[in-house]
Amino acid sequence: MSESPSNAERVYVLTRLEELIAAYLSLLDNVATFLLTFALVYAFGRVIVRPLVSAALNYRKTERTLQQGLERVVAIGVIAAAVVVGLSIAGLSFVLDRAAILVAGLTVALGFAAQNVVGNFVSGAFIVTDPSFNIGDWIRWSEQEGVIEDISFRATRVRTFDNEIITVPNSELTANAVTNAVLNDRLRLTFPVAVGYDDDLDAVARILTDAAIDHPEILADPEPTARIAALDDAVQVVASFWIADPDRGTYGRIRSEYAREIVDRLEREGIDLAAASPSALEQAAAVGPRSASRVGPDDTGGNDE
Repeated sequence: MSESPSNAERVYVLTRLEELIAAYLSLLDNVATFLLTFALVYAFGRVIVRPLVSAALNYRKTERTLQQGLERVVAIGVIAAAVVVGLSIAGLSFVLDRAAILVAGLTVALGFAAQNVVGNFVSGAFIVTDPSFNIGDWIRWSEQEGVIEDISFRATRVRTFDNEIITVPNSELTANAVTNAVLNDRLRLTFPVAVGYDDDLDAVARILTDAAIDHPEILADPEPTARIAALDDAVQVVASFWIADPDRGTYGRIRSEYAREIVDRLEREGIDLAAASPSALEQAAAVGPRSASRVGPDDTGGNDE
């Protein structure tokens, strides 16, 4: 027959149970305090701080790319501040100490495995703060091109002219040469044509320059030019002219309108482009898509080839 617990044992059990309940209630109180404080700080940051930062950046006319990067940093900072303040007020600041040790350990452990991620993040920081690399720019890199849709700290999203989206790791853009075709306020277009050796080359040059001069969106200064570029199976004559405030749509439209105009004018003069050999025409056409160049700060004219 088992002996019943003594009064001392019952008192001890009840005391331990009360202590355990009190500990859980205290923890629940701390958690509730943390959640309430976190919600208040986060709401303050989201409703007050982030709009103020956005307004300040808009007032200073900050570049859209840099503004989006700074707004992302502020959003992360608001969450971090809400966590830190919430833990401190709730009396759970010891979690921060342990979290710091854990983060340090994870950083060392994942450092080697996440080299590409870290590299993309660092590259993204450079890209976001680069004033010559912005959302909406038409760029070319590694035989690809498109318009920048978004820049994050990991990757850059580019929309191609076939309406496809390419997510490019930032490290790829910083490791390769990138052409920004719309960085400056003027863009030079070159348009090659191949004609026969029996054609009047002076008339061809005149037609190419007159067609550029007559187009309302082609600049008169620098003056359009037309020069012989190569003597192969046919004579390759290259017209050069400039457009203002370039973008990919304007570039393609003006180039197409100019091509139609010179074909009509050459036909009226009796100059047949079909007389040139197919190989010469293919070589001339290949110059087109990559012919756009930027106006540098020391470029003082458009007549130098």
